[in-house]
Amino acid sequence: MLQVNAINQYYGGSHILRDVSFTAPVGECSVVLGRNGVGKTTLLKCLMGILPIKSGQIFLNDKDISKLSSEQRVREGLAYVPQGRDIFSTLTVEENILIGMAKFSRSKARQVPTHLYDIFPVLDEMKHRRGGDLSGGQQQQLAIARALASEPTVLILDEPTEGIQPSIIKDIGRVLRDLANQGDMAIVLVEQFYEFAEELADNYTVLSRGQVVSQGTGDSMLANNVQELVAI
Repeated sequence: MLQVNAINQYYGGSHILRDVSFTAPVGECSVVLGRNGVGKTTLLKCLMGILPIKSGQIFLNDKDISKLSSEQRVREGLAYVPQGRDIFSTLTVEENILIGMAKFSRSKARQVPTHLYDIFPVLDEMKHRRGGDLSGGQQQQLAIARALASEPTVLILDEPTEGIQPSIIKDIGRVLRDLANQGDMAIVLVEQFYEFAEELADNYTVLSRGQVVSQGTGDSMLANNVQELVAI
């Protein structure tokens, strides 16, 4: 389980994250919502150690990882699918996925696990094509597969539906639901597409001006008027 306790972050004199706390249990999809500019991406970067937190604590399976580097957090079990995907356009699909296995021994990181191609069959068909030749939706599937290649216990995704065609959004949603249901992984999902988030959410957190304004179970989102809170 990932546990975030009262973390704070600043940009210059601006207080970006204000005592943000939430938990992401194993076997659940924990959704973080909010309008543009409320600190969602900053929160994820803090979770990954890309940005240091100013105060507060981040625990992974009861271990304080607040001061660990990004690489150390990956070794502890975090994996990150950033907004915009950040795939390596000149490398093949296969090479991109193998990069996600960098924390393992050379012998283990030599071949893409077949289950990743089972999850995203299109990547198997295109494994020798360059990442830059894939469509946006295919690149998003590649970015998720690369993150899963590290065998994470927490999968963190930043707006995976952005710029993606509806058919692939459905595929990604089905994959995330299946991963959560397997019961060995926690999923943290930042999402602007409310319907997608509501469909997947086992629990939710809404940010406004860098602080938590609503939290609850996924099935309480309608009653708690979450869609109105995040409407642009």
